[in-house]
Amino acid sequence: MTDRPQSEIIREHPIGTGLDAFRASFESVCKDRGISCPALDAVSQLGQQDLQNLAFRLLNTLQILPITSLLRSNTGRGTLQIDLLKRIPALISDDLYNFDSDQFEPLFNAVITNKPDDEIWRQVYCAVTEATPPPRPIVFSFLQTPKSFNTNSFANSSEYRRHVDMVLKDELGAMYVDLPNFHNIFFGRVAGLKTASEAVFNKCMEGSEPLFRTGWRGWPTDANQDRVLAWLAEVSEKLAMFAEEYTPTPTPQRRLLVQPNKPILGSKAERKLDVGFVDDSKGGKDTQWNWSHVLVPGELKSNRSADIASNAWLDLGKYAREVFAAQDTQNSRRFVLGFTICGSLMRLWEFDRLGAIASKQFDINNEGLQFVSTVLAFLWMSEEELGFDPSIIKEDDKQFVQIKRNGSTERLIINEVMLRARCISGRATTCWKAHPEGDPQTPLVIKDSWQYPERDEEGELLRDATDKGVVNVARYYHYETVQVRGTDDDVRSNVRGGMDVSTAKNYRPEHSTPSTRTATASASRKGRSTSIAGKKRSSSQTDAALPSSKRSYTVSPTSDALPNRVHRRVILRDYGQPIYKASSRAALLAALKGCIDGHESLWRKAGLLHRDISINNLIINEDDNNPSWPSFLIDLDLAVRKERESASGAKGMTGTRAFMAIGVLLGEQHSFMHDLESFFWVLFWICVHYDGPNESRVIEEFDQWNYIRPVMLADLKKAKVDDEGDFIKSAQENFTLYYQPLIPWVNKLRREVFPNGGRWKKENEGLYDRMRGILGEAREDPEVLRRDSFAN
Repeated sequence: MTDRPQSEIIREHPIGTGLDAFRASFESVCKDRGISCPALDAVSQLGQQDLQNLAFRLLNTLQILPITSLLRSNTGRGTLQIDLLKRIPALISDDLYNFDSDQFEPLFNAVITNKPDDEIWRQVYCAVTEATPPPRPIVFSFLQTPKSFNTNSFANSSEYRRHVDMVLKDELGAMYVDLPNFHNIFFGRVAGLKTASEAVFNKCMEGSEPLFRTGWRGWPTDANQDRVLAWLAEVSEKLAMFAEEYTPTPTPQRRLLVQPNKPILGSKAERKLDVGFVDDSKGGKDTQWNWSHVLVPGELKSNRSADIASNAWLDLGKYAREVFAAQDTQNSRRFVLGFTICGSLMRLWEFDRLGAIASKQFDINNEGLQFVSTVLAFLWMSEEELGFDPSIIKEDDKQFVQIKRNGSTERLIINEVMLRARCISGRATTCWKAHPEGDPQTPLVIKDSWQYPERDEEGELLRDATDKGVVNVARYYHYETVQVRGTDDDVRSNVRGGMDVSTAKNYRPEHSTPSTRTATASASRKGRSTSIAGKKRSSSQTDAALPSSKRSYTVSPTSDALPNRVHRRVILRDYGQPIYKASSRAALLAALKGCIDGHESLWRKAGLLHRDISINNLIINEDDNNPSWPSFLIDLDLAVRKERESASGAKGMTGTRAFMAIGVLLGEQHSFMHDLESFFWVLFWICVHYDGPNESRVIEEFDQWNYIRPVMLADLKKAKVDDEGDFIKSAQENFTLYYQPLIPWVNKLRREVFPNGGRWKKENEGLYDRMRGILGEAREDPEVLRRDSFAN
């Protein structure tokens, strides 16, 4: 082994054709599965077993390359070849529960797309060791919040299923299975369930031709989907009939829906549902069902071996995402229950804002009583037990939430849904337009979201910004932690009933701890009651000064370090529409300028960096009767204080993918300069995707910005802006007719944001004024104004 620099060793020992045999194997597997290769998303379309086999082949191929005996191990002992040899046996012995395909996906992509040798070896180190990989051009800052992406980050997307499914896999992460006590925690409070289930099961075993003897009568031994569905429909009806004398009053009107070949309405990407329980009061025999009607989705597979993450589990997750997205006000969901049946093996599932957990699997032909109990539970559970939010109160024809503010209780009447995040895991933000009861002229926005407790609370940041006179940022009205059953609502304690995922069969600590680095939290945070142990005071009940955001403790790999999300509600005093709905080009430019004013004011007056500039977080108000700002920023979920010394310890992306600055995509610590670059990408995106205030479109070239890997997206963005001629040609080809007059002005912004076609090297607060100046000049351009009035 040599002490020479790794980069020199890599340069002197090129891989050459050393990986061609693996590439051929990869293409062969893809061809067998009907997957086009090479393709950016080929890896994500392969099953878990294929990926595990390919990882074994690749590591075997790599370890015979002579260079591996020269490259140092990141453990500090021996060579990379030794690391590879140690990892290979684990790939043979790992079952599909424990194999982490995400760990190998970047390596697969680097190899099959013929990335430079240094990039391939960097990904090799990442895949086979837990130590820091070899030096790379961009150092991922310890101050930077780790990134994660979810299916809500899509903008102007067709939501092709292959793209959604790829990101959903990342969003859900580890799906923990075989958790003990699952049935009792989620079904234990169903009134009369235990007694009724035992009585009904006894009826099933009565008579000369019992419904159940050594198994269920009529069960199709080949587990053919159509026959299983017919059997389920028949048996569920009989079980409901047997249970009539035990049924609680009032009885929910529910039934099993069996329409596997008929799409369910309400999704962007057309999806069908194998089986599920629906609210029967919403329809009849010929009803075209909507995802808003689905109470419990189910997934069927004829093969028992399909009970794995890359097959039945992820398929059920796709349905759970649609249920979450469609059920937003009258039936807003905190969590979704579901089930999979693979062959005769059934597993019960719960999806929430941390991901997915599941029960132990059971054979419905061996565990007849448990099957009966499950069916009756899904038919009888209350709305709250099914995951609906009890803090949204229904009374007559009104829906409202109650808050405690300034020592009294207020009702906020919900008028309409403004936004519902289309995701499972994450902040899952929902916004409703509302007003105080008796005061419909005062517009408010109720924002519900599920936050990592390690983060600064958005309500505190908003109150601080409002108190300091920040302009053009949504103003604070109230915030609190949502209460359910008299307790602060969170995932770990309230939704999951204290269930410990570390007891799952496939639990791995590295998947669960909020950060493997030094995490941060304020010592004074202990006094802020962000834990769920005690009831958190609403902001209106205390005038205590805001605590310091500087933090200094280390996350330990104990169960206390497992991630959690807390259900928080922030009320805002400003209401408007997303900036892309501006009535004219001049109005759009003025609103963008106003939002930049807001960003600078937030930065200078309150010392807060926004970090999520996107088309949905820049708001315009063109209603003369609306007392809100003419234009303003919203959503401080990802905002941090200027003086913050280290990361929050909470896992989450710092931005919306399509609008993220190139440097952020490459791992740089977030700067106000990155946010200013995001303003550029917002304007560019609007010019490409909107042909006026109400006409949007999907462009395939840019749709991929929603789901490709950050480094790949950074390359695409760099190529888009590095040459003026190429940029103008691309704008002429891609900007809508409505926004063609803005091409010279967007190009002027490009020159300022990307000096000489490259990324900025030094922070310069003068960029605020230069960008505002260009936007102001553009508003006065006769060509923009003439065509603007002509277009309208």
